Amino acid sequence: MQSMVNIEVEKGPNENNLGVLRRFTKRVQAAGILPRVRSKRYSERHKSENVKRAKTLEYLKKKEVTAELVKQGKIVEVSKFARKRR
Repeated sequence: MQSMVNIEVEKGPNENNLGVLRRFTKRVQAAGILPRVRSKRYSERHKSENVKRAKTLEYLKKKEVTAELVKQGKIVEVSKFARKRR
């Protein structure tokens, strides 16, 4: 479960805006909010079972079609690990 963190800073009577902003920044850093948000920025969602199943079926069908074409001699089988010579 994700917890919400509210950071509140009030301006003092003799404090300028930069001082308030500096205090707010320090509190945000102390709470560790930014590293948590940045770590989630590029994370991918887990694929659902239906999506995995569909991808697997698509892959198997493509593999079957390719095997049939190789058998008929319409395409040449290419090894996945063959080294290309220049």
